[in-house]
Order: sequence, then C-alpha cells, then structure tokens
Amino acid sequence: MSYDGIGADELRALLHVPRLALYDEVSSTLDVAHRLAAEGAPAGTLVLADQQHAGRGRLGRRWESAPGAGIWLTLIERPSDPDAIRVLSLRLGLHAARALDRYTPSVVRLKWPNDLYVRDGKLAGILVETRWRDERIDWVAIGFGLNVRRPENVPRSAALEASSQRAAVLATLVPALRTAAASRGVLSAAEIDGFAERDMARGRPCREPARGIVQGIDARGALVIRTDGGTVTQTSGSLVLEDDT
Repeated sequence: MSYDGIGADELRALLHVPRLALYDEVSSTLDVAHRLAAEGAPAGTLVLADQQHAGRGRLGRRWESAPGAGIWLTLIERPSDPDAIRVLSLRLGLHAARALDRYTPSVVRLKWPNDLYVRDGKLAGILVETRWRDERIDWVAIGFGLNVRRPENVPRSAALEASSQRAAVLATLVPALRTAAASRGVLSAAEIDGFAERDMARGRPCREPARGIVQGIDARGALVIRTDGGTVTQTSGSLVLEDDT
C-alpha cells in the first residue's frame, strides 16, 4: 500500500525508521503500537494510518481522524530515564513546534501539557502512554495527531498551510520527535525558555487545574500558577483558561 502515492518501503527510508507499519484504517495507531511493542518491535518503529475510527487524546477524549485530513501516527520508543518520561510530552511538543513552524502561517504555540496551537486554533495533540515491566520502562507509545486540513464542525481548530505535503511534513516531524524521545533528564533552562516563548497561556487567567494566573512551567514539567493564596504547581489535569468555552 502507499501513503499519498509513496510506498511503505520508500517512506520508511525517507523517515529513517527501522520499521514502518502503514495502514489505510485502524481503530487507533496507539492500540496497534502497543501490540507491536509487546511483540518486540524496536525503538523507532512508526505506526501510520490514513484514518482512525477511534483516535484518542488525553482523558479519553476523541480525536477526529478523517482519511487524508491529517497525520495520525504513533512512535514506539524504549527510553530508560524516568525523569525524562515525566517531561516527555512537553519536550515532544517543543521539538514538534519548531519542526512545524515552516508549514504554518504563524508560529506554533504550546499549551500545557500536550497541545500545539496556531493562533487560537488547536493544530495538534500529543498522547504519551508508558508501559512498565516491574520498575523498568519497557516502552513508550507516542501518539501524535496533526490536522493537515481543518476538521469540519470542530470549533477553534487549526491546520497546516494548504500547500503542505504529508510526506514532507513527516520527514521533518518524525526526526524531531525521535530527538525529543532520546533526550535525558528534566527540562533544561534553555528548554524552559523555549517553551515560554511559545506558551499561549503564560500571563493569562485560568480556572483549572487551579484558579489563578499562569506563570509557565518548571524543570519537572509542572504548571506554575499564581493564586490568591500563593504560587502553586500542578503536575496533572488539564489547563482551562478563563476565556475557554
């Protein structure tokens, strides 16, 4: 089979991955990736589908995954650093944003913990699922959904520029994701500054996961919020701004 006219072998070579599992339709690329990883698929294995019937985001949310309308992928990696796992979603977002800037009409912005935006529209989402063996990380499945065309009936969404070709985008995006997944340790000062430059919520009032003013993130990936009772950090939940509908 092919992806926008490019055969699986050619696409695998273009993306420099050891294995490419290419599908017309799947329930979710995450589900396929977990099955392949349990069977021993190597780090760097990429699951790519033209359409998902049950694509998912954080907290069980559904991700619209129409045929030809986006890039729906999951990347299998086998890292060993727990500190890096804690900040992986943020690190992936930062690397992906830099890679995608060339395909968007304005700079790609970030929203803690796992969303990419263009202006006020959601462009992409990341979902990282980790599997452990005893106390050791066995693998991570990095789900990435990206709108190539703006989805119908999805308010406040965004997409790449109309001229963007999916294979070209993948050739830029996949290496960026692999670089992020290979990084170790907590976020560096440079990464925190890089996130701050793209942070769409910084300085804005929020009502969840705590009510206050968003201050940014810390080295361990926590959201920092200034509340009436002082500064707090949040490591879980979703960020809901006051003006979110």
